[in-house]
Amino acid sequence: MKAKKGFNLRTVCKEQVIVAEGKENIDFSSIISMNESSAYLWRNVQQRDSFTEEDLKELLTAEYDVDDATALADATELAKQWLEAGIIEP
Repeated sequence: MKAKKGFNLRTVCKEQVIVAEGKENIDFSSIISMNESSAYLWRNVQQRDSFTEEDLKELLTAEYDVDDATALADATELAKQWLEAGIIEP
């Protein structure tokens, strides 16, 4: 997977949100709110050439006190949500 260009994490009214910037994202009209852990993951994968659910799991287990199975399940669900929102590509 890869983060699409032009989607950046910003703080708006004390909330972490993904905003679309640039001409290529002109038709994007959603606001994607991020909790602390999803914002942490986004910051760590946004500039990578690619990442996997396993990469997200590794980031989660390195930062939080969570077991591998839970982290992988959460990473898989988050990647699915990001794909559906259109902010990453397979």
